Amino acid sequence: MAESRQPGLLAEFWQFLKHNKKWWLLPILLALLALGALVVLSSSALAPFIYPIG
Repeated sequence: MAESRQPGLLAEFWQFLKHNKKWWLLPILLALLALGALVVLSSSALAPFIYPIG
């Protein structure tokens, strides 16, 4: 049993949502991921395309 492969973070989170019926957590998680992506992209070379000037 110790050699069996553990599920990944996303698979485990998906099972948690299905088992506990916590579907309201999904939009919060998606919003946090989008905000994180925006922060990462704002410090990259793509920033002028995300924040166009006037």
